[in-house]
Amino acid sequence: MFGRGQTVMASSESVDFTLRHDSFERWYQTPLGRALLADQRACVDRHLGNLTGARQLQVGVSHRVPLASSTDFSQKIVTTPNWGPAIPDGVAVCDADELPFPGDSMDLVILHHTADFSPHPHQVLREASRVLRGEGTILLIGFNPVSLWGLRRLLSRSGAGPWGGRFLMKSRMEDWLRLLDFSVECSRSCFYRLPLQKPVPVQRRNIFERVLGNGILPVGAYYCIVARKRVCSRIPRRPVWNKQKVITLPGSGPVGASRGCASRSNIKSRQSGSCNGR
Repeated sequence: MFGRGQTVMASSESVDFTLRHDSFERWYQTPLGRALLADQRACVDRHLGNLTGARQLQVGVSHRVPLASSTDFSQKIVTTPNWGPAIPDGVAVCDADELPFPGDSMDLVILHHTADFSPHPHQVLREASRVLRGEGTILLIGFNPVSLWGLRRLLSRSGAGPWGGRFLMKSRMEDWLRLLDFSVECSRSCFYRLPLQKPVPVQRRNIFERVLGNGILPVGAYYCIVARKRVCSRIPRRPVWNKQKVITLPGSGPVGASRGCASRSNIKSRQSGSCNGR
């Protein structure tokens, strides 16, 4: 008989996340998907506009959905889980839970619905923490289950688009980050539009967004968490001396002994004295 964690793991491994990645990427071309992506880009630019550094890494479901394009980083790397015939430069094909980058090599890591569409969401955060340097920043975006979008997912009979994602709790993601020695600097829910492709009248939509978007109820479609890594970067160890390669300097006295000490030692040798003797 399987436990709860084993049951969840078995059900996750049986899901074809490759198909769900492709479906979610195509969904971003719909009117609702374009509106969501525009809101997420504005949210990311608002939180990361003042950051600078050497390397920025975005880990998401597709390299065709870029975020943080206006940030001031020398190198911007994007990962994609699936290989394609026309992958541009600067895109790495890899799984989100096994990044091909050395530790402490990134100044900023962006996880764009990465945990929502991964069979190992906790390992995704561990890998992001591994490649992020000390005092680096991580920005995480995920769907909010405590929202009308979460209700829409529960009622959906199809796993297409965003409804095939996990919709993990925001509090759970914050706990995982704290366990990895992150300090959460900002956490909020965003995008209060109804999960409908059919256009809603502007007046009715403004009333709905004004009622739910007042900040009292965290029921936005997605949440954005900004956290800082409070673990210092590892200091490279000094090379260990190989005694077999140490060359002994010529001379009768020990290496580093002064000339006066050596002469006094020779003078008092008949009296079985030493340089520091009586």
